[in-house]
Amino acid sequence: MQTSRWRWHLDEMFAKINGERHYLRRAVDHEGEVLESFVTKTCDKKVALKFLKKAIRRHGRPEVIVTDGLRSHGAALKEIGVADRQETGRWLNNRAENSHLPFRRRERAMLRFRRMCKTHDLI
Repeated sequence: MQTSRWRWHLDEMFAKINGERHYLRRAVDHEGEVLESFVTKTCDKKVALKFLKKAIRRHGRPEVIVTDGLRSHGAALKEIGVADRQETGRWLNNRAENSHLPFRRRERAMLRFRRMCKTHDLI
């Protein structure tokens, strides 16, 4: 049995790309390894279903899927037929939340670099 099939943590975060808000969805295994990531403009059942099908096709069906309270995850899991494997809880999804930290660190560093103004041409 593959280790990535034990427990998955699904989560999403907002990221600004070219000034527009996008959603970064991630599936993280129980060790914190990112299994799948997916960037979309919307955050609904259709996108969650597409993401789950892609992840299951690539990594197999997990025994337990831990999600936050987002309703699109529950609706997509119900349509696939694995709603009984879903767990939601206050601190259960910390594994996925911690996988966002390196991304947020890079995002914060990129805020410091803005386009240079043309003042250097005057010197």
